[in-house]
Amino acid sequence: MRVPSFLKDPLIQGILVATVLAVLLPARGTFAEVVDVATTVAIALLFFLYGARLSTREAVRGLTHWKLHLLILGCTFLVYPLVGLALRPTTAFISDPLYQGILYAMLVPSTVQSSVALTGIARGNVSGAVVAASLSSMVGVVVTPLLVMLLMGAGEGIHVDATVFLNIGLQLLLPFVLGQIAHNVVPRAGEVAGAKATKLVDRGSIWMVVYAAFSQGVVSGVWSEVRVWEILLLVAVAFLLVYAMLWLTKAVSNALRFSYEDRVAIQMCGTQKSLAAGLPMASVIFGGAALGILIVPLMLYHLVQLIICSATAARYAREA
Repeated sequence: MRVPSFLKDPLIQGILVATVLAVLLPARGTFAEVVDVATTVAIALLFFLYGARLSTREAVRGLTHWKLHLLILGCTFLVYPLVGLALRPTTAFISDPLYQGILYAMLVPSTVQSSVALTGIARGNVSGAVVAASLSSMVGVVVTPLLVMLLMGAGEGIHVDATVFLNIGLQLLLPFVLGQIAHNVVPRAGEVAGAKATKLVDRGSIWMVVYAAFSQGVVSGVWSEVRVWEILLLVAVAFLLVYAMLWLTKAVSNALRFSYEDRVAIQMCGTQKSLAAGLPMASVIFGGAALGILIVPLMLYHLVQLIICSATAARYAREA
């Protein structure tokens, strides 16, 4: 039997292996803490390498590219919530709590690490992706709770934790700035942070994020609350939605005459939802109650988006 071409990609193979390992050998206790620290370090190293590779002129161009940022924010906080509302008829097939989980997944910000990593793999506008994805996370600190209040009616106990801004700055933006300094001060810093080194770190960090997130779900027992056919339905919806958003972001960016590099950044940032931001936000927004089934749709969507966007990024890299 012929193996589908996208399954031959090492990035996707690693994602699937990480998922299986999380199910069979989830990280627990002290080992889970070690995995969390290692994942944090890997993500910080990735952004340092991107900073070291980019010229300052490219970084500034990414910071001031407001049209790109506005389009990505529109996809994340306008188009996706409308899609979530449009999916309400699925309550004829799934429980209302599971639909609430779908709706919540549509309200969280875009990913940062995987958006930037996949943009780099596809040879897109990395500096623009760094700023756009980071901006999405920071805007999401305020907008996501407001959207939850408006669309899910969970107004009590909602508050904004300003430490999220600090975490984004320390873990993502600071390493990127240090990389920029190294690029301009340390001889051959850009060569050391070359394509091979960055490729190894960006793939490894994605695998670690998947393993850590799914380990957490297995240990907390959320999968026992969902029936198999409901999982299959959620996966099918996720596949359709990711492909639809990839088509939409490409069509709109083409119509607005963005460059190839910008189109890649828009697709990779505008089609993804952050599990790393969504889980802690859910804990804060819903008052620390047992999240359970609420986070299952976000976990499945996160996995599906990585598989599809990884295959897309790999295809773009080959074509480029």
